[in-house]
Amino acid sequence: MTTEIETKQQSLYETDYLRWIETTLAQLQMEDYSNIDWENLIEEIGDMARSERRSLESNLTVIITHLLKWQYQPNFRSGSWKGSIAEHRRRIRKALKESPSLKSYLEEILAECYLDAVEIAMAETGLSVEIFPQVCPYQSIEVLDSDFFPES
Repeated sequence: MTTEIETKQQSLYETDYLRWIETTLAQLQMEDYSNIDWENLIEEIGDMARSERRSLESNLTVIITHLLKWQYQPNFRSGSWKGSIAEHRRRIRKALKESPSLKSYLEEILAECYLDAVEIAMAETGLSVEIFPQVCPYQSIEVLDSDFFPES
């Protein structure tokens, strides 16, 4: 049976997300644990973790895509590719600094991100899949190294 407080919390979560966050934060700070919307709070914390991982995957895929284009289309190298690589490396470095546990996840998803990057690179360049190695030719340390740019 749903209590009146649970109904009010659910309604606030659905109608004013920011107010729900502020209310939940205040309740936590006051140690008012009996009135916390635990169900939605637990869901939100889980979503935060998934969001951090998705962000890492996205940034890693962008870097690898540009490294592939850099390597396999040397005549089209541009400052925008280099700038994009630098920006996404910066984002990953910052994420790893704030959440060092993401480092093991980065290693875990490198191969999958590489396959996604090949697909994107093929779409953007018109190059055939056979051009690209079947396995990621870059180590994670190279992908994140500010000075690393593969040669043709």
